[in-house]
Amino acid sequence: QVQLVESGGGLVQAGGSLRLSCAASGITFSINAMAWYRQAPGKQRELVARITRGGRVNYADSVKGRFTISRDNAKNTVSLQMSSLKPEDTAVYYCHADSIQDYWGQGTQVIVSS
Repeated sequence: QVQLVESGGGLVQAGGSLRLSCAASGITFSINAMAWYRQAPGKQRELVARITRGGRVNYADSVKGRFTISRDNAKNTVSLQMSSLKPEDTAVYYCHADSIQDYWGQGTQVIVSS
């Protein structure tokens, strides 16, 4: 089992920045890629950014150049630095771990006001 706990969400004005963090515990050696997803009201959950154990990253086109995902394998954490935030970034953000099975955090709310 893997447990994921997110932190760092909140309310920010458009153009501002937020940093999300996710701490993994449990059978962390089994984790391959980690990622951040988001789900806005009335929309499907979508991939925001993903990072492999080796550090390979990929981003959704909508966040390229604004968001940066990073990972500390020793501390079993993954972070998402979000800059130049837009109202359309408003969503619940979920941490995801790709292991023997999929694991999800409980989600953290990000609200970007215009």
